[in-house]
Amino acid sequence: MPPDPQTSKTSKPSPTGRLLGGVRAFLRANEFALVAAAALIGGLAALCVIAMTQTAIFFHEKIYDLPFDVRLSAAAKVSPWAAFSTLILAGLALGAMESWRRRKKQPAAVDPVEANALRGGRMSLRDSVVVALQTLVSNSAGASVGLEAGYAQIGAALGSTLGQKLRLRRNDLRLLVGAGAAAAIAGAFNAPLTGAFYGFEVVLGSYAISGAAPIFAAAISGTLVTKLVAVAPYQIETPHLQPLVFSSYLLLIGLAALTTALGVFAMRAAGFAEKALDATRISPLFRPVVGAVIVATLAVFTPQVLGAGHGALALDVATDFPAAVLLAFLGMKLVACLASLASGFRGGLFFASLLMGALLGKIYALGLAQFAPALAPDATLCMLAGMATLGAVIVGGPLTMAFLVLEGVSDFSAASAIIAATVAANLIARATFGYSFSTWRLHLRGATIRSANDIGWIEELKVGKLMRPAPPTAPVWIDLDAFCQLFPAGGEQFVALIDREGRYAGLVNTTEAHAQARDREGWAKDLARHADVRLTPDMNAKTAMALFDKAEADLLAVVHPVTRAPLGAVTETFLARRYAEHADAAARNAIGI
Repeated sequence: MPPDPQTSKTSKPSPTGRLLGGVRAFLRANEFALVAAAALIGGLAALCVIAMTQTAIFFHEKIYDLPFDVRLSAAAKVSPWAAFSTLILAGLALGAMESWRRRKKQPAAVDPVEANALRGGRMSLRDSVVVALQTLVSNSAGASVGLEAGYAQIGAALGSTLGQKLRLRRNDLRLLVGAGAAAAIAGAFNAPLTGAFYGFEVVLGSYAISGAAPIFAAAISGTLVTKLVAVAPYQIETPHLQPLVFSSYLLLIGLAALTTALGVFAMRAAGFAEKALDATRISPLFRPVVGAVIVATLAVFTPQVLGAGHGALALDVATDFPAAVLLAFLGMKLVACLASLASGFRGGLFFASLLMGALLGKIYALGLAQFAPALAPDATLCMLAGMATLGAVIVGGPLTMAFLVLEGVSDFSAASAIIAATVAANLIARATFGYSFSTWRLHLRGATIRSANDIGWIEELKVGKLMRPAPPTAPVWIDLDAFCQLFPAGGEQFVALIDREGRYAGLVNTTEAHAQARDREGWAKDLARHADVRLTPDMNAKTAMALFDKAEADLLAVVHPVTRAPLGAVTETFLARRYAEHADAAARNAIGI
């Protein structure tokens, strides 16, 4: 019989399919090809960063009528009308988008940390473009959020999209997500080391030699493209640092403790502010308007609360403000950031943490100069350490923020002290709180992650995939004699009891039932075990193992989540073996072996 032409036609891969298959095989077999792909993603991410940055600056200048070469947060004053009208209109636009998403029951966009921790690096390019545009709208209007979250989102999504198109392995896909985010941050700050460590610490969750080449290639590519197309969006300019003395290390660790307290307070306050707004039951359409009014009101007193704070940081470094004024700036900036994020404006606290850390560092230096002038360290050093330490607590990357400050000022003379302070801040934060801002927000939404380490395999390892066929069933009212006749010794080891509605009512060991039947009369239900401990097919392996430990069981039944009818069974031995296999594979991927 001749083959069906239609079947023959569709069974052959298309030229595009053959090309993608060839590229995929080449990337898997050749590490140089993966590095080249990461560099390509880095260049594309940098172009997105440039476009977003220049667009935001353009709107700042037009909306707030800024003088030439003046950043929004460094303006002497802004028009209250411009602040209120622009922020409210932007808030309504974002509220309308959120209302539409909820009405259509669309899932929330996945950020790079969640993607790498729970989804094996899978992100939606469309959703990420929407997030980047929402971040751009928020920052362009003057909301107290930065563009860095949008940069990382679009960069990571580019890497994820390429990897998904090529159907790369899970570890390679996660690596390209980290490379895209690294390139975006590197290009934004003209800081390749910062971008690379952002990719490792924040997006990948671990350092791995196998990932060094792609991550650094992407970061360098992003930096070079930014330099070729436009100047770096931001550089930190500070006075020359004074030489370090031993006491500086101890004093900066004291500052690290203060910035950690501020960072933890800010993250907890963000969660409280979101819950407070939830309690008001304000419509999602009008919720951002609340934040818009708060930020615009604060902007009447000082424009430093507007935008991410690039101009404000340069102004506060160069100007000798009294400590009381700096404290007021710090308080208002914190309130503006929390109001913006809790109400629904898109963005993050990446650069805001640098500004608030610099303010706290300068206040700390002024306080020491007032009460212990012999010990007071260089005020500029305290500002830089404050920036790095608060950034490390909120962003979650100690070396990321340390290198950002050091590369930004192009002065590595204080590198050891600043790195020591950031490591101390990160250690205190992990011991007392355990989250960065991104993982804290995921925690508030119900996700159980503390970093971008790949734990998605735990969620994917479901009981439904591990269970064996259900044991035979018997009615719960059966007596032991009838039970033993139905299930002779040497047959099935366990039998599931069910009630009149077919619901699971416990497991009976047939050997034990036969032993009891020889000694006395009775009912099978008297021997039933684990009637209240049962698994469901959608339960992950980690939760199932916890139930095994609690029940001290060798085997548990798997039941339907609604009807409670027995569907299968899982043994502890098999579950533990499969869990260990997947954990070992994840660990090997993390260290690149």
